Amino acid sequence: MEIEPMEVSTSSASLPSVIPNCDVTILEGHSSEVFACAWSPTGSLLASGSGDSTARIWTVGDGPCSSNMQNGPIKVSVLKHFKGRTNEKSKDVTTLDWNGEGTLLATGSYDGQARLWNREETVSALIKPDPLPAIPEPEPGLLFLQADSRELINTLTKHKGPIFSLKWNKKGDYLLSGSVDKTAIVWDIKTGEWKQQFEFHSAPTLDVDWRNNTQFATCSTDNMIYVCKVGENRPIKTFSGHQGEVNAIKWDPTGSLLASCSDDYTAKIWSMKQDTCLHDLKDHAKEIYTIKWSPTGPGTNNPNQQLVLASASFDSTIKLWDVETGNLLYSLSGHRDPVYSVAFSPNGEYLASGSLDKCLHIWSVKEAKIVKTYTGSGGIFEVCWNKEGEKIAACFANNVVCVLDFRM
Repeated sequence: MEIEPMEVSTSSASLPSVIPNCDVTILEGHSSEVFACAWSPTGSLLASGSGDSTARIWTVGDGPCSSNMQNGPIKVSVLKHFKGRTNEKSKDVTTLDWNGEGTLLATGSYDGQARLWNREETVSALIKPDPLPAIPEPEPGLLFLQADSRELINTLTKHKGPIFSLKWNKKGDYLLSGSVDKTAIVWDIKTGEWKQQFEFHSAPTLDVDWRNNTQFATCSTDNMIYVCKVGENRPIKTFSGHQGEVNAIKWDPTGSLLASCSDDYTAKIWSMKQDTCLHDLKDHAKEIYTIKWSPTGPGTNNPNQQLVLASASFDSTIKLWDVETGNLLYSLSGHRDPVYSVAFSPNGEYLASGSLDKCLHIWSVKEAKIVKTYTGSGGIFEVCWNKEGEKIAACFANNVVCVLDFRM
């Protein structure tokens, strides 16, 4: 018997609760839209990247957001990607990633350079390079205290076009970048030099993801996916089957399955054991912008829960898939515009989603319904959970980053 997937709408019996303002901290300071945000894996640091040519590292206390007001100003470090006073569009910070220890932040920019920044503030370097001229910051009331800038450790220069994706391997010895110049580069962090450039795609590289410490996948607007290995000068696997640009790729928590999503309205699941896709996930009605695996199943911290894949689309829905069978589990309808970002809570029980409709929804995965919601003042580009699963950050088109307390 075919089990019909549940179509879930917000008009269910128990309405979701709106996250109250006392549980929201609005981080102001960016002067353009904020494209990316990422919590440090080790603690209370939140990084954000913006079209204003800066990344920022915010120190967000562990307590509830309401206590931020009493505990004095929130500290912020501004990581400037330019020398002068210009706000060139070419320096947009498009992507960022912390290393596994949370000691280094990598940022990728529209200027084609990847930059490495220190987590710690440098109190006073004895020999400072020519100082950047101070740029007057907007006065955002009493909330933010600008710390000394964190140190730019290295600038990685070889790409000839914007960097759209940047990922550390687990070990932290390699950084992987994917660029509009069609290539992917593995950088050796010890030497600060590029180790290998992979030139397999015939069009811009949109996403990269490590499978383990030496193997990774890349995807492109050329509809192709390649699995590559450091030291090998041909792909170790080629996945073709998408009929449109491949927007994102992600390995499952154990590195055995690769998920991809595309402008062809499908997501696909691939295995290294075969050339054709294992599952072709076809229920979306428009382009699929991003996908995420749940942190569940064998080999994770939540081994007794089912592994699921979430896909987020321009059709305003999020779909949850059973990856064993390829069946649609739930279609989550609650947004009114394209959904740009989804993120599972660390325990796998909740899914946060952010959309152009300015809403952040938090869904119960097992009930497939919205349990909490927050409406901001701009479209949302990315959402992410801190490692404890009690705070969610969201970055917005109206230049702000919001931190929300999550308590059920």
